[in-house]
Amino acid sequence: MDPRYTQLADRLIGFSTSVRKNDRVCIDAHDVPDDIVIALIREVRRRGAVPFVDIHRAGITREMLREGEEEAQAQNAAFALRRMKRMDAYVALRGASNIYELSDVPADKMQQYVKSTRRVTNWRVRNTRWVVLRWPTPSMAQQARQSTEAFEDFFFRVCTLDYSRMIPGMRALQKLMERTDRVHIKGPGTDLRFSIEDIGVVSCGGRHNIPDGEVFTCPLKNSVEGELTYNVPTLHQGASLDGIRFLFRKGRIVEASASDSALLNRILDSDRGARYIGEFSLGFNPHILEPMLDTLFDEKIAGSFHFTPGQAYDEADNGNRSQVHWDLVSIQRATHGGGEIYFDGKLIRKDGLFVPKSLRKLNPQHLLNHNDTE
Repeated sequence: MDPRYTQLADRLIGFSTSVRKNDRVCIDAHDVPDDIVIALIREVRRRGAVPFVDIHRAGITREMLREGEEEAQAQNAAFALRRMKRMDAYVALRGASNIYELSDVPADKMQQYVKSTRRVTNWRVRNTRWVVLRWPTPSMAQQARQSTEAFEDFFFRVCTLDYSRMIPGMRALQKLMERTDRVHIKGPGTDLRFSIEDIGVVSCGGRHNIPDGEVFTCPLKNSVEGELTYNVPTLHQGASLDGIRFLFRKGRIVEASASDSALLNRILDSDRGARYIGEFSLGFNPHILEPMLDTLFDEKIAGSFHFTPGQAYDEADNGNRSQVHWDLVSIQRATHGGGEIYFDGKLIRKDGLFVPKSLRKLNPQHLLNHNDTE
């Protein structure tokens, strides 16, 4: 077995989900090699816990969804919820040989599926110790414009990063955001203002997503004003979109355009909450520099932020509810057009680099330089 699998399993079971004796652990495997699942099973058992395994294949999922019966989906979700309520921890590995496998699932069937599984997801997020990660495939290597071998090396370097090095900078950023009212974001095609006053702030350093590296909160629901242009392409339910631009009035997206504006607006019309924002986050993983049409990676890009239409998280809640939670990303490093972020009128980040001394610990050079003692 590849020793990197054992190392990754140790991180996911020991650090991310902190599995303890007698825990029930759900291993949710989507199109990944048997060996990584076996490594996880062994690590769970080594800690005196009990593994439960679900195996999924994208082609089968597609076939089930394309003509999925609403009653069957509801029953499957009910079974899954009862099972999830018995789990203490949850580890999901999601591979994909074809990221567009679900692109021809009818939109109404996809929405039906998302709606039926929402309660399972909400329970898992609120009541288990969970972590989710992608798995490296040739398809992902193509998205990243790398060879398969180079991408695998990149993947394991990112996913086994010593996330403890982020803790001092994340704590400082979290405290700053907790006492911030007004946020102002400027950049090409972007002039956006909103408030985060009295909204919760969450640091993410390898506990729930791998790779990780973000601190997130949420705007007051009706406070968002101005325009925002995203410069990172996105993949949503099998469809790719680029050049997304939003115009906000009193928190609501009143104009939306993209490479496929009709599709964009159909997604935003899924329900009333989809045109309001459910998350604002700053990303700073030092290894992730370029987009690759994978949200778990792209939302952590160094020098990026994401501004998310749809459902808010309980830990940073503005009351917005939606079946949509769509992490749309913009990179502000100078190589991608630059930009600035201000908290209560003070410059916090310029061209993707944090300016205050206490936050410079989150800049890539510091996180990658183990001899840096600043």
